[in-house]
Amino acid sequence: MSVNVNSNINIPEKTALQDKRRSALKIMGNMIGLVKPLLHIMVLAILLGTAGYLCAIFLTILAGQALLQGAVNGTQSLLAGTGHGILAEMTGKELFILMIVLAAARGILHYAEQYCNHFIAFKLLAIIRHKVFAALRKLCPAKLEGRDKGNLISIITTDIELLEVFYAHTISPVAIAALTSLVMVVFMGSYHTGAGIFAFGAYLIVGVFIPLWNGRRGGNAGMEFRTKFGELNSFVLDSLRGLDETIQYGQGKIREAQMEEKSEELTIKQKKLSRMEGGQRSVTNLAILLASFGMLFFSLNLYGKDAMGFDGVIICTIAMMGSFGPVVALSSLSNNLNQTLASGERVLSVLEERPQVEEIYEEKNDVQMCKKEQEICSEPDPAKNIFSGAEVSHVTFSYEEEKILKDYSIRIPAGKIVGIHGTSGSGKSTLLKLLMRFWDTDSGEIFVNGDNVRGIPTPCLRNMESYVTQETHLFHDSIANNIAVGKPGASRQEIIEAAKKASVHDFIMSFPKGYDTEVGELGDTLSGGEKQRIGIARAFLHDAPFILMDEPTSNLDSLNEGIILKSLREASDKKTVVLVSHRKSTMNVADIAYEMENGRVS
Repeated sequence: MSVNVNSNINIPEKTALQDKRRSALKIMGNMIGLVKPLLHIMVLAILLGTAGYLCAIFLTILAGQALLQGAVNGTQSLLAGTGHGILAEMTGKELFILMIVLAAARGILHYAEQYCNHFIAFKLLAIIRHKVFAALRKLCPAKLEGRDKGNLISIITTDIELLEVFYAHTISPVAIAALTSLVMVVFMGSYHTGAGIFAFGAYLIVGVFIPLWNGRRGGNAGMEFRTKFGELNSFVLDSLRGLDETIQYGQGKIREAQMEEKSEELTIKQKKLSRMEGGQRSVTNLAILLASFGMLFFSLNLYGKDAMGFDGVIICTIAMMGSFGPVVALSSLSNNLNQTLASGERVLSVLEERPQVEEIYEEKNDVQMCKKEQEICSEPDPAKNIFSGAEVSHVTFSYEEEKILKDYSIRIPAGKIVGIHGTSGSGKSTLLKLLMRFWDTDSGEIFVNGDNVRGIPTPCLRNMESYVTQETHLFHDSIANNIAVGKPGASRQEIIEAAKKASVHDFIMSFPKGYDTEVGELGDTLSGGEKQRIGIARAFLHDAPFILMDEPTSNLDSLNEGIILKSLREASDKKTVVLVSHRKSTMNVADIAYEMENGRVS
């Protein structure tokens, strides 16, 4: 054809920065919602983590109590009788044994907590990858034509990987910090209510106010960094694909300078985040230091007023100094949380983006509407499928502002080869994509088997149609598996028969490994014509009753073109074929030929 939307039409990508940014709490709430299937494990991780931190905190508290009771040097404490609570009632030996138990328990509990958190994280990452890929599949091709592939790759890989930080090192720490702080507030409050209130205020400042301040300060910085990272990925991917052209035309230095410029932009964003991280750590450490000394002076003041025993001064001060671990971990989260939330927003945007063309999986309004297509879908042998024809009725379609088809109508009778000839850009390829329902029409209707394609269940339509594109994509796999894409589980004999029809069998057998030959990434080891014939073999193997072929012989010599056209001719008694080509010679095989010019039949 035709209109090549990949190269000629620039459909702008909607980036997360262009959309209205959702709040950090909303992002976290949406991501936490994904934990529901693993909620019981998350609760266990929180309980284990809380117990582990309490073990560590009370180790120092017990040590302080032991000093007060003279357990270290075996001397009688001058402060005997000033003890408070259950700790004061324990002997030095009991304290020592309890410290050993707590030390051992701390290690075991920490390991168990980390195991649970990482189990949840990696399980959820697999689920999210599946969800993102499924969402992209639904968005394709209408919403993905012209999209920045580097950014999409960045979302699927690095952005999802960063969510591991959230699931393994954010959700649990928040709950653990809250529970641990609550226990310590009650513990210090048992010595004096004022000490508990003081501790509560300190925990709020370090664990809540400082992270919120840092998050607001650097919220956009994280998104900017992830966006720049995605842009760099796109540039590198584009450079690798065009490496031959870069070498041929001496553009290496220019591409290198451009990559250096983009890397420098990314470095600037990263340095900004690093400065913010350093500032946060400084403020956090200062707050902890002030809180620790504040508790000391506050408790000494209470001791001077006989409102607290000297043991309370020591224990509360030690408890204050040693209990910031959970809230410090919570505070430190905000250093990486900006990037994590940015990644979360990018992932959620993909998951929440609605496709331009909604797929149909079951009838909702009229049970009888797609009965025939449902029967076709359930038919085990596609060769036996009955296809009664298709019709394009007064269809108008545009890419953005560019009108491609204008009031276009055509009938495609069953069992015929329908040829559509026209110059590049006339709308031929677009017509095939509309028949596949990759896009919906602006106006007019398309019918397959008498039913509007908007009402045919998507799996049915895909099973009913085989689509051979201008550029065949090959996966990094064997030739046999690449052909078998058209029919998963196909036997080797079926694959060979399809290859013979596509005039590619002899070529495949010229390789030492034959059909087990690896084609390489993107099929780079094969020529354009060879890839095209493998794509045609896929269509033959799929064995659908309705075959759509977009320039299927554009990269082939006249001999191979003749073989493939002969195969189409032989299959036409069972198949309906729409053959799009700019070659007039290709139209010789057609039963019916149409000339297309500027989106109209002439």
